[in-house]
Amino acid sequence: MILVVDDNRQNVFSLLQLLEMNGFSADAAYSGEEALKKMLKKDYSLVILDVQMPVMDGFELADILSGSQKTKETPIIFLSAVNTDKKFITRGYASGAIDYIVKPFDPDILLLKIKTFIRLYNQARELNTIQQNLLKEIEVRKAAEAEKDDFIAMVSHELKTPLTSLKGYLQLLIMHADNLSKTETLTYLDTANRQANKLNSLVNDLLDISKIENGKLKFNLRNFNFQQLLVNTIRMMKLVNTNCNIILNGSVDTEIEADEMRIEQVLINYLSNALKYSPKNHDITVDAEQSANFVKVTVTDKGIGIPPEMHHKLFDKFFRVDAPGHFQGMGIGLYICAEIIKRHGGTYGVSSVPGSGSSFYFTLPLQKQA
Repeated sequence: MILVVDDNRQNVFSLLQLLEMNGFSADAAYSGEEALKKMLKKDYSLVILDVQMPVMDGFELADILSGSQKTKETPIIFLSAVNTDKKFITRGYASGAIDYIVKPFDPDILLLKIKTFIRLYNQARELNTIQQNLLKEIEVRKAAEAEKDDFIAMVSHELKTPLTSLKGYLQLLIMHADNLSKTETLTYLDTANRQANKLNSLVNDLLDISKIENGKLKFNLRNFNFQQLLVNTIRMMKLVNTNCNIILNGSVDTEIEADEMRIEQVLINYLSNALKYSPKNHDITVDAEQSANFVKVTVTDKGIGIPPEMHHKLFDKFFRVDAPGHFQGMGIGLYICAEIIKRHGGTYGVSSVPGSGSSFYFTLPLQKQA
C-alpha cells in the first residue's frame, strides 16, 4: 500500500489514478497530521510526500517518521513543483527521503522508481524477519544448551548420591565382614539395598522421560480391580516405610481398564512425595471415591505445604520445590505421573497451603481412554 500525502486534492487524485492504473494499491492523506495518524495505524510500503503543506510541511513529517520505530524504515519520495532549489533537495534527503523528484516529472520514470523502492523495502523487511528469526533461534538454542547442561549436572548429582552411599556400605561390608555381627551385616545390607532401589528408581524415571519425549511410552491395558491396587500399594509402602501411617478412606471396588503398573507408579510417586515433604508427620490419608464416569484418588499429607504461585508448575518437567531440607529428586516424577494420567484420559491437580500440608489428586475414567 502506497500513501500519497498532498494538500492539493487534484494532485492527489492524479497520482492515485496513475498508481491504480498500474496495479498499485494506494491511499491518500491531505495533511501531515492526517498522514501521521494513518501511518501509526497501518503499514505502508512507500510514501509519496509533497513538501509545501500548511501547519506541518513535508520536511517536518519526514523528520517525525524517520524518528519513529514503526515508520523509520518506510521509504519516502518527495514530490514538489515549488521547492526545487538545491537546498530543499538537500533538506529532503537529510530528512530521511530516498528520492526527491521535481515537477514536471516523467510518469514512467516515477513508476520505475516506485517499483524499485517497494521491492527494496520488501526485501529489507524479509531480511529483517529472517534476522529476527535467526536471533530467536540462537536464543532458543542457547537456552536449550543451558538447560541440557543444568540437567546433566542435576542428573549426575542425583545419581551420584545413592551410588556413593551404596559403594560406601559395600566397602564397609568387605572391610569388616569378619568382625560384623549378623544384625550389623543385615543393617548395612538393608541400607545398601535401599540406595540401590533409589538408583534404580532414578534410572527408570530417566528412561520414562526418554520414552515420553520419543512417543514410545507404551501402555498395557487390561481390566483390574482398582480397590485391590490401592490396598496392595499402601501395604507395600508401609512395609518399605515402617514409620509411616497411611489411612485409606472410601472404597472403589470396581474394575477399570488401564495399565495397572503405570497407575501403581502414579500412586507410589504421590505417596513417596507425601512422605518426603512431611519430615515431621508421616500421617498420610488416601481418599478414594467413585462417580458414574470416573474414579478419583486424593493423597493428603500434613507436611510443609506449597505456595499457591507454584501450583501450576508442579507437574512441569524438571520443576522442583525449593524447600528446606534439600529433598532429593530431579523434578520429573510428577511430570511422568501427569503424562500417564493424561494418556489414560484422566485429570490431576493439587491444593496446598504452606505449613498445612498438600493434597494431590488424580482421576481415571471408567471407560477405556488410553
